[in-house]
Amino acid sequence: MSELSTITRHAVTVLAGQLAVMAFGVTDTIVAGRYSESSLAALSVGSAIFISVYVALIGVLQALLPVWAEQRGAQQPEAVGRSLRQALYLCAAASVVGMAVLLSPGALLRWTEVPPALRPQVENYLAVLALALPPALLFRIYSTLNQALGHPRLVTWLQVGSLLIKLPLSVWFTFGGGGLPAQGVVGCAWATLVVNCSMLALAVWLLRTQDIYTPLGLWRRMEPPHWPTIAGFARLGVPAGLAVMVEVTSFTLMALFIARQGTTSAAAHQIAANMAAVLYMVPLSLSIATSARVSYWLGAQQPQRARQVVLMGFSLAALVGIALAAILLIARHSISQIYTDNASVAAVAGTVLVWVAAYHAADAVQTLCVFVLRCYRITLAPLVVYCALLWGAGLAGGYWLAYGGIGPWSGVASPTPFWAASAAALAVTALLFVAMLWRAISPARKNPANGWPGK
Repeated sequence: MSELSTITRHAVTVLAGQLAVMAFGVTDTIVAGRYSESSLAALSVGSAIFISVYVALIGVLQALLPVWAEQRGAQQPEAVGRSLRQALYLCAAASVVGMAVLLSPGALLRWTEVPPALRPQVENYLAVLALALPPALLFRIYSTLNQALGHPRLVTWLQVGSLLIKLPLSVWFTFGGGGLPAQGVVGCAWATLVVNCSMLALAVWLLRTQDIYTPLGLWRRMEPPHWPTIAGFARLGVPAGLAVMVEVTSFTLMALFIARQGTTSAAAHQIAANMAAVLYMVPLSLSIATSARVSYWLGAQQPQRARQVVLMGFSLAALVGIALAAILLIARHSISQIYTDNASVAAVAGTVLVWVAAYHAADAVQTLCVFVLRCYRITLAPLVVYCALLWGAGLAGGYWLAYGGIGPWSGVASPTPFWAASAAALAVTALLFVAMLWRAISPARKNPANGWPGK
């Protein structure tokens, strides 16, 4: 099978699962929006906080994909099993940190001036999601393992099947019925908890019963923490996780700053953010598939094959990103009306989606670059670029345009300045990452495959 076919098949399989997961968020957005405008606004703020925490932590765990893919390429299956068991300690630490943040959001809500009327709903929503975080992170380890092994299909089936549980549960818990009182936006969180626990239970069952995992020796006795290995994971994963956190919070923090503009702006931003997240699944899937193959060939001591895969994945990501941005630009008004029947919210969202389209075109390129850069152990430089551009120029610039203004032009209290500044910042970020990637895959560069943590 050709590399193009391998990457495409892997990416499509991952995409199907990721879209199912994103459908969880789309479902909650639509359900909360139909329940009440205040519930949708509370979901916008609460999901912004949860996503910021969640993606940072899964970024740490997702960064282990090159480790396991290279061990697979080097024909070392038992090393994968030992490495995974050590990764469980990292997962436990991540769960503790994440739950602590989600259970104490008060200071953040006050700092960002979220309206007091929304705070109780947001806090209750996050308290339930704190319980859903550990099973979600453990399932991410299972997902990353399958991606590294080139077998994402089992994960996809679990994710798609779970959508059949999530949809009716979100509706039932939110609106009530059958003896259950209506819980509003908190009902969406309870549905997420049930789904996450169900997916983890099925993942454990598959690990115990499927032959593809047998060579890994996963169920051997748990070793004590091997601190050099865990420290190596942290050196790789923490910068990657922080980079993901900066990337995502560069627009999720918009929700907290936009919330002070009222429920119409907050609801419109939630639609834009949800649409951006859905579109992001496409370059994310391509990036996962590409980085798995790049690391495989690096582990097999064939850096030239890895370079060919990088160029192939980059071309696919750029073309698909431009195509999806064009579709969103054309259909933006129709899309906003799917999310809400409130004419004011739909009108504001339709305007913001213009900038979401530009944001996505740049996002597709930079996502592929940053994933592949991790295969070459380049994680700190992308973090610095993210902090300077996405937080500095994007988020801070958007805040200035919205609430401060420039010269004779006063600020525009709308979500639009935030998205316009973020799109411009992400475009510059993409250009810098392309330059980094081109240097990383230079034939003169030494193959980095011989020193992964835990090898």
